[in-house]
Amino acid sequence: MSAETSRTVLVTGAGTGMGALASVSLAQAGHRVFASMRDPQGRNADKARALLDQAKGAPGELSVVELDVLSEESAAAAVEHVVQQAGGIDVVVHNAAHLLVGVTEAFSPEEVLRAFDVNAVGALRVNRAVLPVMRRQESGLLLWIGSGTTRAIPPFLAPYTAAKAAFDAFAESTAWEVSAYGIETTILMPGVFTHGTAHFANAAFPADTERTAAYDKIAPFLASMGEDTERMMVNGVSADPQIVADEVVRVVDLPVGQRPRRTVADGSDYGAEIINGAAEELRLRLARRMGVTRLLGRI
Repeated sequence: MSAETSRTVLVTGAGTGMGALASVSLAQAGHRVFASMRDPQGRNADKARALLDQAKGAPGELSVVELDVLSEESAAAAVEHVVQQAGGIDVVVHNAAHLLVGVTEAFSPEEVLRAFDVNAVGALRVNRAVLPVMRRQESGLLLWIGSGTTRAIPPFLAPYTAAKAAFDAFAESTAWEVSAYGIETTILMPGVFTHGTAHFANAAFPADTERTAAYDKIAPFLASMGEDTERMMVNGVSADPQIVADEVVRVVDLPVGQRPRRTVADGSDYGAEIINGAAEELRLRLARRMGVTRLLGRI
C-alpha cells in the first residue's frame, strides 16, 4: 500500500474481540492504527502487549493509546495524541460496546443508563474530539460498528439493543451534518457471534435477581439463550468475527466517495439486509421531500 492510500485510523474498544481483530487487520493492510483502550499501562497492559505482538512485521503501524469513552477528557487527549503523532485522522472506528443479558424488568434504570453511556454516548464523546479535526481537513470516515440485532430485536438483550439502536440513530443523525465537510459515514452491522469475542464472556446481568426469579415461566428460555443463539449459525458452525475485521479493512480501503452507507458482516444469516435496503430508500425519500438533498454530500 502506498503512502497515498495508507490511512490513519483510531479504533475504540480495541482491547478485545472485533476491535482487536480490526486493529491488527488494518495494520496488516498497511494502515497506521491507533488501537485504543482503557488503562493500557495498567490493568490492560497484557491486552496492549498482545496487540503490539500480533502487529509485529505488519506493513502498517500499530500503537496503543489510552481512551475511555466514558470520559470526554480522555477522548480529547487521545485524539490530540493521534493528531500530534500522525498530523490528522482519516478514520474513526466506533467499536466500544458492552453486552447486557437478562430480563428487561430486572435491570435498574441506572444499569440501563450505563449501557447507553458506553454503547451510544461514548461515540458522541469521541466525535466531539475528532470531528473538529475532520472538519478542518474536510475529509474523514466515521465507521460505526453497529449490530444486526437493532433490526430484529431478540429476547433478553433490551439494554444492549436499545443502546445500539441509539448508537445507530447517532450515526445517521451525524451523517446529515458532516457530509457537507467531506466526512463519510458507514454503519457496519455484524451478525451474531457467540465465540471469538469477549461479548458473551464479559456480559453483564441484572442486579435485581428477585425480579429475574419472578419470571419463572420463561426461565428455561433465558437458560437456553446461548444454545438457542447457536441454532442460528449456518451449518451449525459459529461465525468467525474475523469477517467483521475484514469488512472494516475493505471499507477503509475503498476510494473516497465509494463507501456504502451500510454494510453487513454476518455469518449467522441474521438478515439485517432485509430492512437495510428499505431504510436507505426511506432516507433518500425523506431528503427529497424535505428539500435537503444537498445534505447528502459535500457542499
